Amino acid sequence: MPRLTIRLTDRTHRALKEAAARQGRSMGALIEESLELRGILPTDTAREIVARARSSAGLSDDDAMAIAVRETRLHRAGKHD
Repeated sequence: MPRLTIRLTDRTHRALKEAAARQGRSMGALIEESLELRGILPTDTAREIVARARSSAGLSDDDAMAIAVRETRLHRAGKHD
């Protein structure tokens, strides 16, 4: 498993450490979960989501990807519903 070094303020580090202890989980597990909740997912996961949506909507791979790209750009630009 890859390792990553990050710098946190003392306050944030203490809060993370306390939350991990309260939940009986590692700090790394909490960070990973937080990243996933923010939408930071591996590309394969995004492709799987598009594949499921495409198959249920009857779209071609290209049409499904075009919609996914368009919606992602709109969301990032703050133009989502």
